[in-house]
Parts: sequence; C-alpha cells; structure tokens
Amino acid sequence: MNVVLNILVGVQMLAALAMIGLILVQHGKGADMGAAFGSGSAGSLFGASGSANFLSRTTAVLAVVFFACTLVLAYFGHARPAGGGSLLERAAVGAPAPAPASAPAGSASQIPAGSTPAAPATGAPAAPAPDANQIPSK
Repeated sequence: MNVVLNILVGVQMLAALAMIGLILVQHGKGADMGAAFGSGSAGSLFGASGSANFLSRTTAVLAVVFFACTLVLAYFGHARPAGGGSLLERAAVGAPAPAPASAPAGSASQIPAGSTPAAPATGAPAAPAPDANQIPSK
C-alpha cells in the first residue's frame, strides 16, 4: 500500500510541475491580438492558434490528473488505521511506565502505618464531613 501512495505522490508532483511549466509558456489573451496583425509568433510550431488549443488541453488533462491524485491521497490519508485510536494512544500503550518520583522529605510516605494524625500537618483545619443538614433548602 505504501508503494502505491508513493507512486501517487510522485505522479501528483510531476503533474504539478508540468502544469506550472505549461501555464508559464502560454500566452495571455492580449498576445493573440498582436499575432492577428502580423507581429509575434504567427508562424510557430503549432500554427497561429494551434498552440493555444494544444497547451490549454494539455493543461486541463494535467489538472484532472492532479486533482484525481489529490482526492485519492486524501481518501487513503483519512482512512483509520487497523489498530484504531490516535498516535498518542498507541505510543502510550507501547511505552514503558515512567519511574515513580522520589518522595520529598516531609511527605506522607514517612508516616508509620499504625498512626493517623488528628489534623493535617499544614495547620489548616480539617474539612467537615458532608451532611444533609449542611445543604440549604429552598
């Protein structure tokens, strides 16, 4: 599948570069007026008006190829992978768990298991337990 996508990207790039070249080679609408009165390149390779038809049709074909490649690449780029989920989720599943950070000197991990403090060490009063009497009625 990756080979097909790489080929499509290559065809799209070549079509874009060829379109740029063909658009730059074409004459503007005002250039035909000079050729009608005898100046300019009336005796060119494709004739007086042949180059306009050839170049414009080739540009149109290249534009269709470019847009078709763009639509196909957008379709395949939007398709969900078989594993599902985002790239971050898949990276988190395959990555090892981070090591726990070391506890600071005055943390709760140094409190013995058998004793519980009556109040927090920060000096702030303990929050009262939630009770139905604390909720104001309407």
